[in-house]
Amino acid sequence: MIRQLDVDGVPALLAATSGPTHAGLMFRVGQADETLARRGLTHLLEHLVLYPLGAADYHYNGTTGSVVTHFHLQGSASDITTFLTGVCTSLRQLPVGRLATEKAILATEWSNRTRAVTEQLPLWHGARDYGLTSFPEWGLTAITADDLLQWAARYFTRENAVLWMAGDEIPAGLRLDLPSRVRMPAPAASSALPTTPAYFTGPSRSTAIDAVVPRDVTASVLSGVLERELFRSLRQRDGLSYTAATHYEPRGDGAAVITALADASPDTQDAVLGGFVDVLAKIRVGRIEEADVAAVVGKATEGLSSADVDGARLPSAAFNLLTGHPINSSDDLVRQLKEVTPQAVHETATAALATSLLMTPRGRTADWAGFEAAPSGSSETVTGTAHPGLGGAAGQRLIIGPDGVSLASDRHDEVATVRYDQCVTMLAWPDGGRQLIGADAVSVSLEPTIYRGATAQLVDAAVPAALRVDLPARDPQEIPQPATVGPPGPATAGGGGVIARFRRLRTSQQAKIAGIGLVTVVVGGTALVVTIGMLTGAIGFRLLPAIGSWMIAGYLGRALVKAWEEAN
Repeated sequence: MIRQLDVDGVPALLAATSGPTHAGLMFRVGQADETLARRGLTHLLEHLVLYPLGAADYHYNGTTGSVVTHFHLQGSASDITTFLTGVCTSLRQLPVGRLATEKAILATEWSNRTRAVTEQLPLWHGARDYGLTSFPEWGLTAITADDLLQWAARYFTRENAVLWMAGDEIPAGLRLDLPSRVRMPAPAASSALPTTPAYFTGPSRSTAIDAVVPRDVTASVLSGVLERELFRSLRQRDGLSYTAATHYEPRGDGAAVITALADASPDTQDAVLGGFVDVLAKIRVGRIEEADVAAVVGKATEGLSSADVDGARLPSAAFNLLTGHPINSSDDLVRQLKEVTPQAVHETATAALATSLLMTPRGRTADWAGFEAAPSGSSETVTGTAHPGLGGAAGQRLIIGPDGVSLASDRHDEVATVRYDQCVTMLAWPDGGRQLIGADAVSVSLEPTIYRGATAQLVDAAVPAALRVDLPARDPQEIPQPATVGPPGPATAGGGGVIARFRRLRTSQQAKIAGIGLVTVVVGGTALVVTIGMLTGAIGFRLLPAIGSWMIAGYLGRALVKAWEEAN
């Protein structure tokens, strides 16, 4: 049983456990509460809070999610008292003198992170609320000590916190000295999708989908049923995917998101996409196996029958309490699970798929399957002065006017526009480069080296100072030049052409691709010279060496393509 208590005005949850004692202090604030111009604010605060606690004999950590920030540990009653009291002290006395060091640590952490295949799915919320998880922590450089102190005062309060502990009792000496304010609701979700179901072309070989569902046991069963169908079809039966899985994640606003993913090799991308869509179609029309529902329900009820289930459920129960969701007993959840029917799963699936977003493998579409293309540009162009593109950007026009900026092309009808009154961030580099990002995640870059007559002064005065993020100087090779820039890629802020994508790779990945590419050029060039020499009579004709050289060149070319796809 989970007991609800109170510690210094902070709601507390307590449940017994036969294992080690562990506890946590969770706050209702996360990445979705931030703005893009201050992206990374909560994560930075979390790091600063933990710094004074130093090294300890017990294990502790902090995590920043989309709607909650969590400080937790495993240890003795004395350890729990020391840690959680220390967290509250740090929140009241933030070590802002450590600000520059922690910013550098977070920048290093971000530069070495592994990008998730599904990272771009939230982007279609826009550059706001739940879409912010798709963006880098650009705001770190702009965050001030005052920003942090105000954030802590607003969100890290006793009404906006929940304490949980798996153990016999709350330690008598535990004090949670937090300021008083109000409980902060989870942010409302926005969307940049005019129609659904929609699709966009992803950056990898994988196929994925996410769908918003009500936060209830039926939706969680649907997630399990979908995973069984994908695994059975794409891995067990057809042998097309290694990973075919789903994830059910509560969002905090009464809804949850089901994300499904299936990976593919270069040769199976189309087959995986087709098989994935077939599974969705099967579920949409109600062909849901009763055995699958029973298996998912059975696995879930078995997990709820273990002796330590209430202790294990405490973090999710704290999340429920913070977000206004009821805390059901394990027996109630078992009862609700056993009442789920294939028909109920089908009804939830129908509603979910109607509002879903599909990510197809690179270069593939899904309009043939009834999905509308998600917009990657804008529907309007601002009125203003046109600055023609140079070199590889010839045919493009950067239009700067009193209401905003647009990037248009003579080659196609697509346009990207960011209006000043919809701008959420402007990235600024010392060399004069600017990138304006709108609330819908559409971005427009102003590069004085690329667009004739375009200067930073033309937009700087129109964007509020609070939205400006000054970034460190770029390496000269990173500054676009007319000879190296390519045609425009997707207009969303997460897009980019081949050169931009190469520059975003880690140094080791760049070295691998460049090395294979150099060898491929040398071998391919040699094969070409030898072949021309044999055809013109300058070299004696030898069939086997000619065939062999071209086979080696072809093998290297495939290796280059594989290295590029794995890196991207």
